[in-house]
Amino acid sequence: MSASDAAHGETTAAIRLRVVRAGQFDIHAAQRELTDLVWLGTATGGPVDEPGMHRIAADLELAVRDGSGPGPVRKAAFIDLGPLEVTDDGLTVPVSWHSATFAPLFPVFVGQLRVGRGGLVVDGRYTPPFGRLGLVIDATLLRFIARRTAQAFLERVAAHFEAQLPADAARDP
Repeated sequence: MSASDAAHGETTAAIRLRVVRAGQFDIHAAQRELTDLVWLGTATGGPVDEPGMHRIAADLELAVRDGSGPGPVRKAAFIDLGPLEVTDDGLTVPVSWHSATFAPLFPVFVGQLRVGRGGLVVDGRYTPPFGRLGLVIDATLLRFIARRTAQAFLERVAAHFEAQLPADAARDP
């Protein structure tokens, strides 16, 4: 909730966002890759209020897959990841992202990245800007943008993980 929302007595509901990307991933390789995040962007140090988190400056993409645009739209963002938790099903990593510029105009996402043998999942919540008006905009536009951004993020992670597989492992089911 922004200061102006609080001043006007407005609260904005957080919107759930869950995106799945199927695939076969080596958990140990994923753990290694999520420890050294140079492939994702430029390390900027972690947020001081969240020990164990790593902040990466990177572009988030809005993939235009229906041919209505010349290519992905990009937005400079900070992506916070870590620390890793190893579970019976794979890995769980806290993840969040927010705009590097004009931050109050863009939603902030907070959730988890889960890596399992059967795929990747981003699951969390974001709060649209602009209070109640933001909820209306979310229903018509922001939800589409948030989902496409999360899908592009998962595709980026999956492509990197798959590129790390030995050629023979990539062919095995």
